[in-house]
Amino acid sequence: MNSQEISRLNASVQGSLHARTLVNEPLWFLTATQLSKEIQKMGKESGFKVQVFNKAKIQSLKMGGLLAVNKGSIDPPTFTIMEWKPKGFKNKKPYVLVGKGVVFDTGGLSLKPTPKSMDFMKCDMGGAAAVAGAMYAISKAKLNVHVIGLVPATDNRPSGNAYVPGDVITMHDGTFVEVLNTDAEGRLILADALSYAKRLKPELVIDLATLTGSSIAAIGTVGMVSMHDGAEKPHAKLQESGHNVHERLAELPFWEEFGEMIKSEIADIKNLGGPYGGSITAGKFLHHFTDYPWIHLDIAGPAFLDSRDSYRGIGGTGVGVRLLFDFFANKV
Repeated sequence: MNSQEISRLNASVQGSLHARTLVNEPLWFLTATQLSKEIQKMGKESGFKVQVFNKAKIQSLKMGGLLAVNKGSIDPPTFTIMEWKPKGFKNKKPYVLVGKGVVFDTGGLSLKPTPKSMDFMKCDMGGAAAVAGAMYAISKAKLNVHVIGLVPATDNRPSGNAYVPGDVITMHDGTFVEVLNTDAEGRLILADALSYAKRLKPELVIDLATLTGSSIAAIGTVGMVSMHDGAEKPHAKLQESGHNVHERLAELPFWEEFGEMIKSEIADIKNLGGPYGGSITAGKFLHHFTDYPWIHLDIAGPAFLDSRDSYRGIGGTGVGVRLLFDFFANKV
């Protein structure tokens, strides 16, 4: 193993450890504001730039999904932008990573049961942790690629002012969304970030999210459910990286019929697609907010474990960091 390989391995391990730590932190410490501060610390340590939007800025951007989910919280939301742009980077347009940052999910007024559900929902920012960890590893290893990370963050609580089933909210891009279940909140905050990504004119956008229990029902905790549009070749490369680092992708069908399931009678779309194919209809919801090559990774299964599995210990696994690092390392 040469010095570059050792350096890259070390960066990937450190990024994964940072992601695991973030996922394992409880809500009393890791609010949305604190998550942004922890990402800023990671940026200073490894070299990527960080910009944090506060609630006033989020309101000015009309990020209705993020603001709706945050309505029940006493803590403000944040929207964190990370950027690694080294001199002489090879890609003409940036790669954009988007991570779901729900720092704790009660389900809102559509309250989750506690046992084997709400009791481990500190992990619902596993996508945000993966993006932050990947940005750390990429910049630490000084990969010659321009990458931007986006993390919308809030907790989801059932206070007296929380958003409710039956609400219609206006998203960042002007889409009207009918809320049928306040526990389908991750897609709402991700949608605003995916809309925001349009202004970055990306080469490719990859989002990671602990999005649906349906993905666990489909493939368990051994891999990630994936869907994509306009990104067949990079998805194939990402699958190769998945096999390289044993963070494998299970591609599900993404047919037009699933898009019909999220159409609303009173809005443009609704945030719930019905009892079947939930991980796919959630992906179709996100797809509505994209106009670029895009890959969606549902990491609900492997992001947080309640028993040891080989090298994956109990709690946050940091899944997604090594996958993304391998993907970008093979591009430079």
